[in-house]
Amino acid sequence: MTQPGARLHLVPQASPQKAARRESLWRHVLGGRLRSLRHERGETLTETARRAGVSVQYLSEVERGVKEPSSEVIAAVADALEVTLLDLTLGVAADLRTAKVSAPPSATCSAALALAA
Repeated sequence: MTQPGARLHLVPQASPQKAARRESLWRHVLGGRLRSLRHERGETLTETARRAGVSVQYLSEVERGVKEPSSEVIAAVADALEVTLLDLTLGVAADLRTAKVSAPPSATCSAALALAA
């Protein structure tokens, strides 16, 4: 029950049609690219995180698109994966070009991806 004089703040929600047309976010595509590079090298999160100087938890969140890493963290992870920033950026750009326009992954989808890693 609302108290007298209390104000309700409504947060506008995107319509399902608009949400379905949103482009992939940079952090989601970057995270997927980093995970692919790590898997290609046959490395665990622990190995890559240690060499990059970040926590396993943080690298996992970056790979899942949960965290927006700084340019310094991106450079450190790229170095740990022995890829240049230019090549990483070009790969992400190529992935963005070919990505289907879709809604951001749901919490359930993100949790499933985390378990799969």
